[in-house]
Amino acid sequence: MRFFARLGVSMLMVLALVSGALAAEEIKIGHSVSLTGGASMWGQSEKLALDLLVKRINAQGGVLGRKIRLISYDNRNDPVESVNVARRLIDDRVVAIIGPAQSGNAIATAPVVERAGIPMVVTTATNPYVTIDKRTGKTRAFVFRPCFIDPFQGTVAARFAYRDLKARTAAILYDVGSDYGQWLARYFEEAFAKEGGKVVAKEAFRTDELDYRAQMGKIRSVKPDVIFIPTSQKEAAMAAKQARDMGIRSTLLGTDNWGSPDIIDLGGNAVHGSYFVNLTDLSDPDIKGFVAEYRRAYGADPVLPNPVMAQDALLLIVNAIKAAKGTDGDKMVRAMENTRNLKVTSGTLTIDPKTHDPLDKPAVIQRVDVKARSFQFVKKFDPKGR
Repeated sequence: MRFFARLGVSMLMVLALVSGALAAEEIKIGHSVSLTGGASMWGQSEKLALDLLVKRINAQGGVLGRKIRLISYDNRNDPVESVNVARRLIDDRVVAIIGPAQSGNAIATAPVVERAGIPMVVTTATNPYVTIDKRTGKTRAFVFRPCFIDPFQGTVAARFAYRDLKARTAAILYDVGSDYGQWLARYFEEAFAKEGGKVVAKEAFRTDELDYRAQMGKIRSVKPDVIFIPTSQKEAAMAAKQARDMGIRSTLLGTDNWGSPDIIDLGGNAVHGSYFVNLTDLSDPDIKGFVAEYRRAYGADPVLPNPVMAQDALLLIVNAIKAAKGTDGDKMVRAMENTRNLKVTSGTLTIDPKTHDPLDKPAVIQRVDVKARSFQFVKKFDPKGR
């Protein structure tokens, strides 16, 4: 009897040790991010912001008594490499993936995480078909986002042009090879027409093309009040310089891809006084604490909006793990769908369970000030049109 009693005690001790080890096991969260290439400025800032938040969460005891470990891989802002990164992170046994930031990369990655049953929360991927399967029209079960989507962004740009800038005619210059550019051009055109304005020219170029003088010649002939350019900061800067060199004085209007100091370095005086839509602003009271923490840690400002959205993504994942009382993918998804008024870095976050997009996510308008080498806050729009 004593032998069996000792055996029972030994087994209990082993079970206790195993349970303790499991409790102490790190929670691995993946991060698919552009650390090199044209989007690296945002990607690097995104990773730094996540490192800060992971450190803070772990210092406060982690999640369910377990530390978080962030595993970040460079997707080089490439759809094929983004898929490879997702597969690598799945092999690493992460419980969720943050990113990618770019819509094309996120759309390419979505089927991979869906098959694996691992939640993915993108950061700034704004195309509607990130969370919606274009072929079926159904919401992707495992894909979420904390940022607004392009129909709203295009509408905000159109409303600002018509209501605030008093523009009645507009031209559009966009990348025909980019889902981001194509869809935003469409959403802006529809919203501007609904406001009462008219798009008098719509000119396209191909990805990596940087000579827009032919397109600008056609735009110059119709003298639009504004030119909407939903492109990256590099393309926007080149387009602005060529427009000004050709004598075009129309107000230039862009989207969240403009939100990089590169646009000032590349565009110079040609972009001064231009406006663009963004997810947040350094002067936004909701992110004041984050900006101060980032500056203390790194001696520089975060390159918005990616760092803020990346922290929102991680907080959504952490909240889901707590609500699910573990890292089961299906339970985490249900918890994410039921997220209401979660305190995140950008403010609060409520997820629409039908689309996996945020509800009532505002947008800001920023003005490029080349002299101050900064972006000035102009106003905020919310989805209700205020």
